[in-house]
Amino acid sequence: MSHIFPRHTKSLPPMVSHGEGAYLYDCDGKAYLDGSGGAAVSCLGHSDSKVVAAMQAQLGQVAFAHTGFFTSEPAERLADRLISLAPEGLDRVYVVAGGSEAMESALKLARQYYLEKGEPKRRHIIARRQSYHGNTLGALATGGNIWRREPFAPLLIDVHHVSPCYAYRGKHPGETEEQYGERLALEIEEKIAELGAENVMAFVAEPVVGATAGAVPSVPGYFRRIREICDANGILLILDEVMCGMGRTGTLFACEQDGVAPDICAIAKGLGAGYAPIGAMLCSAEIYAAIENGSGFFQHGHTYLGHPTSCAGANAVLDRLVDDKLVERVAPVGAMLRGALEERFGQHANVGDIRGRGLFLGIELVSDRDTKAPLDPSRGVAGKLKKAAFAEGLICYPMSGTIDGANGDHILLAPPFILSDDQVGELVDKLEAAMKTVLG
Repeated sequence: MSHIFPRHTKSLPPMVSHGEGAYLYDCDGKAYLDGSGGAAVSCLGHSDSKVVAAMQAQLGQVAFAHTGFFTSEPAERLADRLISLAPEGLDRVYVVAGGSEAMESALKLARQYYLEKGEPKRRHIIARRQSYHGNTLGALATGGNIWRREPFAPLLIDVHHVSPCYAYRGKHPGETEEQYGERLALEIEEKIAELGAENVMAFVAEPVVGATAGAVPSVPGYFRRIREICDANGILLILDEVMCGMGRTGTLFACEQDGVAPDICAIAKGLGAGYAPIGAMLCSAEIYAAIENGSGFFQHGHTYLGHPTSCAGANAVLDRLVDDKLVERVAPVGAMLRGALEERFGQHANVGDIRGRGLFLGIELVSDRDTKAPLDPSRGVAGKLKKAAFAEGLICYPMSGTIDGANGDHILLAPPFILSDDQVGELVDKLEAAMKTVLG
């Protein structure tokens, strides 16, 4: 009998034995192609020798030193490297142990920034429906997924949610992408006016929406308009790149493709590539200066801030992504995978949309392609697809509630950047077999 508290007590997973390249193996020797990188984590695949060696070397020197007493060379090096690669304006790095910690830190820093500036009325957060920003209470409150929020609603702070940038569902017939983006921007402006600009502290968004909606990119110009709106009203722009960042969409920071720089940015998942639990919150020099020249103390903290071994692993991951140019593989391999998906499923009766950027791709499932009507939620298609794909030897990330937290199903794909041409074909073949099992 296991004493592990599993994610789901009625669906127990097999035990993993080892990983190699793009595959994980269970204890019976069965291979599973990691088509989603777990949850868009394993960007380098498994058993990367350079990352393993870097972490082993650090363990032999010092595994952990609490940041209440010490900084460390790996943490300092990681911060320098990230800022050298980050969008213009980001200047300081707060290293944590994961994405939810990074987002929680971002929200608390935003609030303290305005306190230090003498603007205590700024307390409201505006985010988007069908977003996901983590599972700590502040991050969960900021996220806009009804299903995830509902059980814990009495514990959550009030956050104001506006429409997502979700062209497949939200763009009106005859409306251009630019007109659609402008309509969404107007909704944000109206929400700010309703709350009073002097009371709003931040707008929070994922550049490419991840697990909740299935790799939904923004339309051209959308984030530039949001940047303008935030600047005009003295509001911070917080971008959550926990899932879509660190090369996943084809550039190290996803917002590079939108032509904007945030005031605060959260990263995680691909930063450690699964080799170590790590995340980071990056902020502007102006925000840091408000703390430095004010109280001097960020009233926040976690035990594993700046963990030396995790930082050593993240430095090695960046070496692989940047120096070994693995990020440069993402766009071409992503285009190959997307082309294969469109060729195989583009006319499938139950596929409404294939979307995403780089190696961050989503397939939205429907009951009718013309009306875009979702599948009946009672069918539990997402869960069945996950199980069927796993039986075929494919790890993918199907989710339900795509449209509004209750209706809609999608499949998220986020394979390792080392994916080969043959493995692109293997992924599509195994996904097709799973879809035939579930959808006929």
